[in-house]
Amino acid sequence: MSLSVTSDSIHQYAETMVKNIKTRAAWFRSNDVLWPWGCDKQFFNSSVQFNNMDLLLEYINSKTEFGVTVQYSTLGEYFRSIYNRNMTWEVRGSQDFLPYSSDVFQAWTGFFASRNVLKGVARRASSLLYAGESAFTQYLMRHPSGAVCKMWALEQLRALRWAVSEVQHHDGITGTESPKVGDMYIAHLHQGMTGVRKLMEAIILDQVSYETNEHIEGLEHITVYNPLAWNITTFITVALNTSVTAVYDELGQLVPAQIHNSSDTGHAFDLYVLVVLPGLGYRRYSIKTENTEPSEKTINVGRQVKFNRQPSGSTKNSNKMMPLSNDCYTLWIDLSTKMLVSITDRERNYTVPMTQEFLEYHANGDTGAGPISDNYMFFASGSAIPAAKSIRLEIVTGKLVTEVRQYFFRDGSQQNYIYATFSRLYHVPDGYDKTLACRPIEQQYRVGPLELNREAIIRIKTNLQTNKRIYTDNNAYQMQAREFKTCYSNTVARNYYPMVRTAYIEDDQTRLLLLGERSHGVSSLDNGQVEIMLHRRLWNNMEWDLNYNLTLDDTSVVRPTIWLIVGSKEVTDSLYQRLGLCLEHKPLVMLGPLTGREKAENRMVDDDPVTLPPNIHLQILSIPGWRYSSNHTEHMRNLHEAKTRGVADFSRVLLRIQHLYEVDEDPILSKPATINFKALLRGLGTVRLVEERSLTGTWDLPTMERWKWKSTQRKDNDEKISMKSMADFTITVTPKEIRTLFVYFQ
Repeated sequence: MSLSVTSDSIHQYAETMVKNIKTRAAWFRSNDVLWPWGCDKQFFNSSVQFNNMDLLLEYINSKTEFGVTVQYSTLGEYFRSIYNRNMTWEVRGSQDFLPYSSDVFQAWTGFFASRNVLKGVARRASSLLYAGESAFTQYLMRHPSGAVCKMWALEQLRALRWAVSEVQHHDGITGTESPKVGDMYIAHLHQGMTGVRKLMEAIILDQVSYETNEHIEGLEHITVYNPLAWNITTFITVALNTSVTAVYDELGQLVPAQIHNSSDTGHAFDLYVLVVLPGLGYRRYSIKTENTEPSEKTINVGRQVKFNRQPSGSTKNSNKMMPLSNDCYTLWIDLSTKMLVSITDRERNYTVPMTQEFLEYHANGDTGAGPISDNYMFFASGSAIPAAKSIRLEIVTGKLVTEVRQYFFRDGSQQNYIYATFSRLYHVPDGYDKTLACRPIEQQYRVGPLELNREAIIRIKTNLQTNKRIYTDNNAYQMQAREFKTCYSNTVARNYYPMVRTAYIEDDQTRLLLLGERSHGVSSLDNGQVEIMLHRRLWNNMEWDLNYNLTLDDTSVVRPTIWLIVGSKEVTDSLYQRLGLCLEHKPLVMLGPLTGREKAENRMVDDDPVTLPPNIHLQILSIPGWRYSSNHTEHMRNLHEAKTRGVADFSRVLLRIQHLYEVDEDPILSKPATINFKALLRGLGTVRLVEERSLTGTWDLPTMERWKWKSTQRKDNDEKISMKSMADFTITVTPKEIRTLFVYFQ
């Protein structure tokens, strides 16, 4: 229907449209049918299409013999019509609609892993925005007359807000866009990130001053910001090209740190620093650098051992086992195969046999030869094939960090590796909180560039009795069991699911938990096994893909990070939510240019950090700068009357908190938590008013009339909205609840 509807063609078009509506009506429980006009990339001239719609709607409604009436509708109007029918609905339980398939050979599971670089940049940009929002909010509330221009600051945040929102397009973060559009997304994200980094630097410079006229040779300053509303003990990494002899805190005390040669060719050394950070707080450190060898009297030095390269794939185990331990785990490395063979959970003294291997699915690119893989779809034409013929091993040991470096080569003569795994164990000294820092086994992968029509995975095999069941998260909110399905065809692809942040396999005794800092595709194709798709490079001759340049000839090198946690269900249940957020929102490290001695004046005070209970997450603390009234009805009236927008509102703080745990998920952390906002935010100023809002902040909660849908599993206490007065500035948050508020300070 790209052409204009005419008097000669209108009846034929109307018959076709009504026939399609009646076909779709069979899919719906009521007589209200939501019928979309058009499809992806179908129409490009909106004037022609609105004119066509006007003519067809009028024509169909005038012909009672069609038995159909048609009207324009918003989603809100459609759902209101459904609600008014007062129907009773069944609940799907733990299931959703994934994975989608448009054909038995067209499983739409490829986009879970397409354009891994874009997925990583988008997640880092979102994390930086999260940090920038809370840092600016605290700065403006504490220093309303500070030197940082608040309009300029808001512009930096808005630019990154836009870029992060833009890439959420269904052909954005999915990796299903053309290369030109993908480059645009990344450019916008980088531009926005640059602006917010400048804002963070300006905030720090205005709060901490240094004697710029006194240069101390070899002394560099870093500032570390914790964007989470919890006190945390963790490690930060600083890339350097000069050696380090010591790291000091603000009081001049030595800080635990380790330096060793870097595995990254872009710099010479990796410096690991143990930091203790208050909620939404800063800490400053001084790094003493010298062009000399570091002294172990003031800093820990990692020792590196290199092993000869050898053919991979050997199944012969030897007695040459090297144990590498921290307080939580022992990794067992077979020195004859250069591979991991097991992990011991030291808390339970329980060992899980475990192996890891990089493999590749070889994809078909010729539609005439069979089904294909592309940006959207994944089709495994055979079993995954080992990707490496030889392996080289390096081990770095130290008092704070142990690193296992494995380099994988496509053939025995190749000089450049295509795959690598860098596994790290962190050692937390006595006297520091070890709850979270030693738990993850950090694995950073390096994959690529791939050969054409390859889909790269890492497969982890254990002895866990899982019956091929895997659990994955839905939008990092709810875990869902994914039962293995034996399909008539395309079984591999149709058992892939998105891993937004979390996936795990388990048996009665042990759980293997995976946390990612970007999204991936994940599957369990065998008992005790999990595989993660890390990278894809594809080309095919499908007409649709060629016409819109949607082939995935991605020659990039990707460097995703996965945290592995091995433990009992009880331990991992209590930790996985916080660990996932600690991975996503790592402390932000900002290097100098500051040099010299710190002045006595220091306005970066965090005597009253913003600290929430461990089961409550601060989803956002932001000054949105919205120009509209907090009265939504008044705002809509102003829009309809085309009233001029007002100036940005810097007094309204948007705050959203989330209870992280399900009912009965943990005996302690699943309990409701009570938050007093005057106490929580006293470091920012005196709270004078708190308004509870709808989830998005759009509606004033007391004015909302939430619909109550009838279901076969309805409980009497479902969907009750807390209307308790906020006069005491206190709310109680129940399991999995998300609460949104506007906060105003004196």
